[in-house]
Amino acid sequence: MATSTYTVTGMTCGHCVNSVKTEIGKIDGVTSVDVDLATGAVQVDSAAPLAAADIVAAVDEAGYEVAV
Repeated sequence: MATSTYTVTGMTCGHCVNSVKTEIGKIDGVTSVDVDLATGAVQVDSAAPLAAADIVAAVDEAGYEVAV
């Protein structure tokens, strides 16, 4: 099992959190997604390590950005 953490900017409400969770959750191998709205921290647990580009693309699809 692998865990990675990202910081997502632009989220302001529960709907934002759900959008990010939903898009990241569509990635093959993702087992859970935990989002902290206050800090923008997104923890992704997966069966195997994921490509950061896949996470960035999913967050972008949800309408937000991963902080660099």
